[in-house]
Amino acid sequence: MKAERLEIVQGDITTLAVDAIVNAANSSLLGGGGVDGAIHRAAGPGLLAECRTLGGCPTGEARITGGYNLPARHVIHTVGPIWRGGTANEDELLARCYRNSLALAVAHGLKTIAFPSISTGAYGFPIRRASRIALRTIKEFLEQDQTLEKVILVCYSPRDFQEYQEAFQEIWIDPAPGP
Repeated sequence: MKAERLEIVQGDITTLAVDAIVNAANSSLLGGGGVDGAIHRAAGPGLLAECRTLGGCPTGEARITGGYNLPARHVIHTVGPIWRGGTANEDELLARCYRNSLALAVAHGLKTIAFPSISTGAYGFPIRRASRIALRTIKEFLEQDQTLEKVILVCYSPRDFQEYQEAFQEIWIDPAPGP
C-alpha cells in the first residue's frame, strides 16, 4: 500500500480546494457546532437550503451536497456515533462513516476527499481509538479502490494531529505482522 494517497495535516478543513470535504454532521444535517458549524458558515445559506431537502441522515451513513461558497466542490455529510463507552457498536458505526463517505465519493467520480476527525469533539469518541479506526478503514478502502487519488485527514488541534501521526505510523508504516 502506497502512503502517498494519504495525507495528514493540521488546519481548517473549510479552506481546502478538494473535490469533497466531509462534514461530521448531526443527524438533522442542519448545522451545529464544531466542524459542522464551521462548514455551514463557510459554505453559506445554499448548503443549509440543500440539506433541508435531504431529510436527515442516520448514524454511519453519508449524503452529498454541493460545496457552495467553499473551495471544495462538494460536502459529504456523515453522522458519527456518540461515544457511550464502547458498548453501543460505536467502532463499527464510525468505520461505516469513513467507508460510506469514501464510497459516495467514488460513486460521484471524485478524486480527492478530506475528512475531519469524526465523532471526537462533542460526541466524545476517544481520539486514540477513533484515529486508528479511521486509518484502518481508509487503508482497507484504498487497497480495494484505485480511483481515489488523495485522502486528506485534517486535524484541527495539535493533539489530534499528533494522535493521527502515531496511528499512521502504526497502521501504514509499521503494521504488525499477521498470524
